[in-house]
Amino acid sequence: MSEPGVGHKLPTRKVSWLKRDVLLFNLSVGCKADESHFVYENDPKFSPFPTLALGLNFKLDAEEVIDFYATQSSLEIPGVPSLNPERLVDGDRTIQIVKQLPTTSAGREFEFRSTVLGVYDKGRAGTVVRIEDLLVDATSGDVYTRIVGSLFYVGQGGWGGPRGPPATRNPPPEQKPDWVLEIETSEQAAHLYRLNGDYNPLHADPSVGKSMGYGGVIMHGVVAYNMISHEVTKVIGGGHAESLREVSAKFSGPVMPGDTLTVSLWRSGEVDADGYSNLTWVAQVKGQDKPCLTEGKVLVKVHS
Repeated sequence: MSEPGVGHKLPTRKVSWLKRDVLLFNLSVGCKADESHFVYENDPKFSPFPTLALGLNFKLDAEEVIDFYATQSSLEIPGVPSLNPERLVDGDRTIQIVKQLPTTSAGREFEFRSTVLGVYDKGRAGTVVRIEDLLVDATSGDVYTRIVGSLFYVGQGGWGGPRGPPATRNPPPEQKPDWVLEIETSEQAAHLYRLNGDYNPLHADPSVGKSMGYGGVIMHGVVAYNMISHEVTKVIGGGHAESLREVSAKFSGPVMPGDTLTVSLWRSGEVDADGYSNLTWVAQVKGQDKPCLTEGKVLVKVHS
């Protein structure tokens, strides 16, 4: 018996962005004034931070604030019951940068082509929807970014679907980390990142977060993920956009606006032919014992 939804192609979604959108995204993931190539459009090396596609996946071609619940409710998958986006959180994310995106899409046509990889019924806990999103130049067919991630619909299971593969457990190495990075977030971090297109009220309205058991506003899972990607690029990759090739992590706990993150990274010993190293990482909120991002991997060119 085939699994419901597997291989289902979602409707193609048009994507557009301006240099202004690039500046906003770069600033919202932690780029600072001393990184002119990320924060000043007239810098000769001005470029999007490599994970920009994570923001574009929600922004698409919109130029105004959108109704998050309305856009997410349009997700229809054969063999899967309707799922309520009002109880939706991120599960995990992997982003692979195939080609560097231009600073604007003006004069070109880009689109997301998305495929359902699996839908898993976790019983009373909820339903997991796993999707691959390819950001593609519609004219040439060139793939610029590949994103694979899971959406978790809290408390919406029990419809008789497959349970799916067991969760992986890859604890971090026991030895001392090769790097420890500390990242301070601001009280406005979630509100700022929303302007990239992910207007989920969970990240702005305290009552929504309280109803889901978080006690108030939480940051988007990808905010901490993007901030960590930026800090790795800046500290380990020499600040070069092209030094970052791939990032992945599982969102294991909430991060609140204003939290400070401690990120531990280990060399794996693997270096590819182009000089890129695979690093393992884990992040936790400073002062807490339980990690907030686990199963972390990053492919980066270590700047010596």
